[in-house]
Amino acid sequence: MNLLHPDARVVDAETGEELTPALIDSVVLGDRPVVFLPMHTTVRSVATYLAALRAGKPVVLLDPDTGHTDLIHRYTTDEVHPDLALLLTTSGSTGNPKLVRLSRSAVLANAEQVAESLGVTADDVAITTLPLFYSYGLSVLHSHLLRGATVVLERTGIMQRDFWTAVNEHGVTSMAFVPYQYEMLRRLRFDPAKYPTVRNLTQAGGRLRAERVTEFAEKMAAAGGRFFVMYGQTEAAPRMATVPPERLAEKSGSVGLPMPGATFTIEDDEVVYRGPNVMMGYAETGADLARGDEQGGVLHTGDLGRLDDEGYLFITGRLKRMGKVFGVRINLDDVEKHFPVAAVAGDDKLHVFAEGIDPDEARALRTKIAEWLGSHYTGVDVRSIEALPLLPNGKTDYRALEASL
Repeated sequence: MNLLHPDARVVDAETGEELTPALIDSVVLGDRPVVFLPMHTTVRSVATYLAALRAGKPVVLLDPDTGHTDLIHRYTTDEVHPDLALLLTTSGSTGNPKLVRLSRSAVLANAEQVAESLGVTADDVAITTLPLFYSYGLSVLHSHLLRGATVVLERTGIMQRDFWTAVNEHGVTSMAFVPYQYEMLRRLRFDPAKYPTVRNLTQAGGRLRAERVTEFAEKMAAAGGRFFVMYGQTEAAPRMATVPPERLAEKSGSVGLPMPGATFTIEDDEVVYRGPNVMMGYAETGADLARGDEQGGVLHTGDLGRLDDEGYLFITGRLKRMGKVFGVRINLDDVEKHFPVAAVAGDDKLHVFAEGIDPDEARALRTKIAEWLGSHYTGVDVRSIEALPLLPNGKTDYRALEASL
């Protein structure tokens, strides 16, 4: 599989190092049928990733800052399916992660879908704002490499001056953010007029508050740019929908139309996606890597939703109690198993309610939960409550808790 257009460029903002065909050729992949790759935001990691794809070796992308001994042991195998290209972890920070099995055709299809939906051309320059082992960040790399565009590798992040210096020095045209980053941009008083080459902002990785969508859409429009709201899951390689910028105001709250060549249906209130970018299935052991396509291009998303008369999708809830913190999926029931709290999610945060705790206890609990999640403490909100609201059946009334946020 070759995602790399001959004219595509990958350049390191700090060192100036560039990706070259010779660097990709120099990569030694070893004899194992699966490549376990700690995916740093470096030219060398990108070269290794592309070399593995070119060689037909499935790649497991790993967070380079965490240990992987157990995962590597669990998925070591001698046999893999010939269509398998990419394996990404899912289930967030809790429990045993499953791997999403993505075929070559699914990865290529979604790269093309995203490039078409966003109008990516060879003149575009993207900058890394998210880890490359995270499906949304990886999707930015894929869609730009496919169209012969440029990807600037930047590691300091949007709170640092070096990031914005790189935006201007490299003439960055597009940036992709998850909801909490838009809150950070707001605190930074981000003004796109200061970065005249930036034409597009995209948002995915969870629901962004409606007022933020309006705010950033208006900022970008005033500067002659566009703001894209997107929706996806790792199981779809990962993007499934986008709202055309010119329809954001009248389709407030929608996550958009399906990717080109795909459809949405609502079946028993669940959003079902059909498209060429759907995964082959999950893998829980190494033996599963030899399995073929078990989805047939159909993904039951686990989201509740509705379609309007133009086919725009509106997400109304989750079949299972899942949330997102900084773009990472969290099982809310797992949180409650580990801590004496009631947990809900919203605005890219985990909100927990504990009965009768004082401020010092709340701060300590917030720290413990954040450490358990492997997340920053700002993604956790702990609130004291006299007594949890209950339904007639004695279960926690989560809707009442959500309404109090």
